[in-house]
Amino acid sequence: MLKDQERLDELIKEDLKIIQNDDVFSFSTDALLLGHFTEVRKNDKILDLCAGNGVISLLLSAKGTQMIESVEIQEKLVDMARRSYAYNQLEDRLKMHHLDLKEVYHNFKPSQYTLVTCNPPYFKENQLNQHQKEAHKIARHEIMCTLEDCMLAARHLLKQGGRLMMVHRADRLMDVLTEMRKASIEPKKVVFVYSKLNKSAVTIVVEGRMNGKPGLEIAPPFYIYNSDGEYSEEMREVYYG
Repeated sequence: MLKDQERLDELIKEDLKIIQNDDVFSFSTDALLLGHFTEVRKNDKILDLCAGNGVISLLLSAKGTQMIESVEIQEKLVDMARRSYAYNQLEDRLKMHHLDLKEVYHNFKPSQYTLVTCNPPYFKENQLNQHQKEAHKIARHEIMCTLEDCMLAARHLLKQGGRLMMVHRADRLMDVLTEMRKASIEPKKVVFVYSKLNKSAVTIVVEGRMNGKPGLEIAPPFYIYNSDGEYSEEMREVYYG
């Protein structure tokens, strides 16, 4: 099941295992936050963009019983995800497509999904201090896809009234909201995530609605750590349930 330099990590709250490899990809706290804030409804048809090693599908699989599809461009990550699904005996419910998300128009009929999730590359391609490992560059920088590409893919996939859930860096809030509206996905809710009290927000989780009505809810702030450096009660809920 495991290949060279791979390990099995635990998703404690969901009681699942996931294959990780620091040289290729390991999920961050942001993925856990996206999974935590994403509501799964009984009749949702779900697709995850920029899926990495399949962590979002695994997290959401514990919230329902429906099929969850994913799209990922890196072959090694697709392979890791599929083996994680098999290890957890979820391969009948979780389906990973090895695909460039810019090709969803040719591979998926329009307006099929009620919920699309996305943990996209955060940094612009020309940003300094890019990670030197190619797999990490692709996951973290807009080399293979841009924020606009993600929004346009979501627009193609979502039904009228369907939801897009995205996690991103707080300093790109205006980029996220602007690209959402350009793609006819109306921003409906933003959660600002802070490392601790009296610090600037580091992460945002944004919910958009396909052709939704204007009106943006600012959710209560979410703190990862208490003042003593321990995980906050909210963050413990994310990790441990």
